[in-house]
Amino acid sequence: MDFTISPRIEDYRARIARFVEDEILPVEADRMNWDVHGNIGRRSLNTLRQRAKDQGLWCLQLPPEHGGRGLGAVGMAVCYEEMNRSIFGPVVFNSAAPDDGNMMLLAKVATEEQRARWLAPIVSGDVSSSFAMTEPAPGGGSDPGMIQTRAERTKTGWRITGHKWFITGAEDASHFILMARTSDDPRRGLTAFLHDRNDAGWRIERRIGIMGPEEHGGHCELVYDGMDLPADRVLLEEGRGLKVTQMRLGVARLTHCMRWLGLAKRCVEIATEYAARREGFGVRLADRESIQVKLGALAMGIETGRLLVMKAAWELEQGRFAKKEVSMAKIHVANLLHQAADTGIQINGARGYSTDTVLEWVYRYARQARLVDGADEVHQMVLNRHLGDEGRGFWNWDVADA
Repeated sequence: MDFTISPRIEDYRARIARFVEDEILPVEADRMNWDVHGNIGRRSLNTLRQRAKDQGLWCLQLPPEHGGRGLGAVGMAVCYEEMNRSIFGPVVFNSAAPDDGNMMLLAKVATEEQRARWLAPIVSGDVSSSFAMTEPAPGGGSDPGMIQTRAERTKTGWRITGHKWFITGAEDASHFILMARTSDDPRRGLTAFLHDRNDAGWRIERRIGIMGPEEHGGHCELVYDGMDLPADRVLLEEGRGLKVTQMRLGVARLTHCMRWLGLAKRCVEIATEYAARREGFGVRLADRESIQVKLGALAMGIETGRLLVMKAAWELEQGRFAKKEVSMAKIHVANLLHQAADTGIQINGARGYSTDTVLEWVYRYARQARLVDGADEVHQMVLNRHLGDEGRGFWNWDVADA
């Protein structure tokens, strides 16, 4: 593949880099701008979001007809990495999960009427959204085929009963995409629904405490005890819920990796800066071979991750699903992020373990990376399945037309 990027993408990358440096990092540095869950406070967020809009850096991932800039997967890989130099970066540009993936899904499969009601308010930043799929055992987690939440037909539409948990952003969300079972067909048994915060027949049971910092709206447990929805709340069509999950989660896994690369680079940045000025026993840390080995290994790991992400992004732009490429990127970058935070803390010593830097924030956040959107082991199983199906063809190169 051609590893050059277009001047247009580079222009966006450079403008994002300046915005993060000049606008976001100073806000991040002042803990008064943080909320109680370790995220950017709403007042500071709203101010920065308006500035991002004013500078044309808003919703870059969406097609222009839906309020974005149409960067495509490769452009997103470049820009998302730059955004997440700050822990608060993606949400400022309206490129953070779960809104990011929900917007891209709605832009692709929603009807015009659904886009006007459910997509446009998320694009504008007036509301946030959530994707309600994961369930407690014996319900669906990494395997959507195990989903227990059911939608039964009524005279006017559907009645939904079930139980969801670890639903990101639910406490603050106004718009929800809900996965429910409408039949026992293994391929066409799931259906995606749209529902509003104000719809009756559901509740947030609790906001689940977690080890790390939280997105706005946290991770919640939801109970559906007879929520009635009209027929027009079906997304795509009845029985196509598995298709919806594949479209939603495939790209979302990769955008996570794009952002995590930015965080990993930030960890190296903090570690390198400290090693260059900290001395012990008459020697700068940066001059010690042990430190050089750690930072060199991280630099290589980050570049490997960038190549995996860019290959997957390129595959998506060719119109393919990039299942094995996304799985490889997800495994590598999730583990890399944890390693980068751990190494950064080790080099910084007590300073790294303190809240004087964001390293401890990234470390706590990083542990979930190996779980969200499919655990490492699930993606390794996916790769093994491809290997079994393809044999030596697993490693084929695409051949250009003669």
